[in-house]
Amino acid sequence: MTTQAPTFTKPNRPLTWLITGCSSGLGLSLARTAQSNGHTVIATSRQPSRTPALVSEITQNGGEWHTLDVDSATAASKLISKLESAGYKIDVLVNNAGYAIIGAVEQFSDGELRAQMETVYFGPSRLIGAVVPGMRERQFGVVVNVSSGAGLEGRESMGAYAAAKAAMDGLCKVLAKEVAPFNVRILTVWLGVFNTQFGSGCRSPASPLPVDYVGSVAAQMIDVLLTGKLVADGDKDKAAKAMYEVVVGEGVGAGRESEGFLPLGRDMIPRVELVRDRLVHALDVFGDIAENVYVEKE
Repeated sequence: MTTQAPTFTKPNRPLTWLITGCSSGLGLSLARTAQSNGHTVIATSRQPSRTPALVSEITQNGGEWHTLDVDSATAASKLISKLESAGYKIDVLVNNAGYAIIGAVEQFSDGELRAQMETVYFGPSRLIGAVVPGMRERQFGVVVNVSSGAGLEGRESMGAYAAAKAAMDGLCKVLAKEVAPFNVRILTVWLGVFNTQFGSGCRSPASPLPVDYVGSVAAQMIDVLLTGKLVADGDKDKAAKAMYEVVVGEGVGAGRESEGFLPLGRDMIPRVELVRDRLVHALDVFGDIAENVYVEKE
């Protein structure tokens, strides 16, 4: 079955953006970019009291800053209800908040895996569930999920984080099909390595790395990510600008309003190509087998 790419239309007015994880990095850059272009920004972070200067910057420029613990089972719905009661109608939701636990897969406990999923999958899914109904009723909205090359490719030492990102990617592929008839667009951003504070937010599992891993790629990745040795090639401000333009259909995003996937970072190009080549290879090797396991007709 072939499907035609949906066509989305955007209202000719400033948009209201709700962005999570705005205390630093890409979230902050995107909040500034949207605000500088005349849009209303509602920024969130887990502890706004830690960044009073940033809170003042956003609020003095006409935005708002709210506390949001994405791990909370009720915080998302309460925040959206509060904003809607105040007259805000969310046009753009950006799920950006998150952290990564770094280690070999066998190191992770159930609790550590669940905590990673809570922040990177369940938190964003709760926000989507709270925001999308209003977008559907108003017949416009954009949901942006900041994903990762780790989930797309499968990067050693990032199994828990990759699993959570891949789960959100899967949910959004389905969501995009479901809400396209209502002029609601889903954009998944596959982010490479950028000059954010990602490394400082990485955590270690309680279980130590087994000695058999010494010298492996996984061990090398763990060392790089947990000791501040990660060298970022990507500029977060340029990434924020590209994301903004793709969302609003201006600049590099002009004529690309129907696209659902945005890879960002020079390192993402070979990683996307790797995934493509894996799938092509699988069909080359097993295609004949795939089409010969059908139910025989009598």
